[in-house]
Amino acid sequence: MKVTIYDKPLCCSTGVCGPKVDPALATFADDLRWLAAQGIEVVRHNPAQSPHAFITDALIRGAMKGEGEAVLPVVAVDGVEKSRQTYPSRAELAAWTNLSLDTNDDTACCGGTGCC
Repeated sequence: MKVTIYDKPLCCSTGVCGPKVDPALATFADDLRWLAAQGIEVVRHNPAQSPHAFITDALIRGAMKGEGEAVLPVVAVDGVEKSRQTYPSRAELAAWTNLSLDTNDDTACCGGTGCC
């Protein structure tokens, strides 16, 4: 299974850089690391670093045709668009990839303590 993210233009590949890090991007980056740790392939495209993907991929080309960059970010699972204009939650990513959210694992917010 493959999750592909077509990001807004960002200063780096994750957007988690610079003096003012957007907390939503930091959370999303952590959620993508969690997905990868579950064995899901994660591919991220940023128009500044990989413009070719925005030109050659029919899904993103079609999504941007009417709305331009306002449609970004776009998230697809196995080539099927799942969201646009917002970064999905870990719960949404898990549902789309048929994963279970186990709040007792060490990658969850509680670190296995059950506090959340």
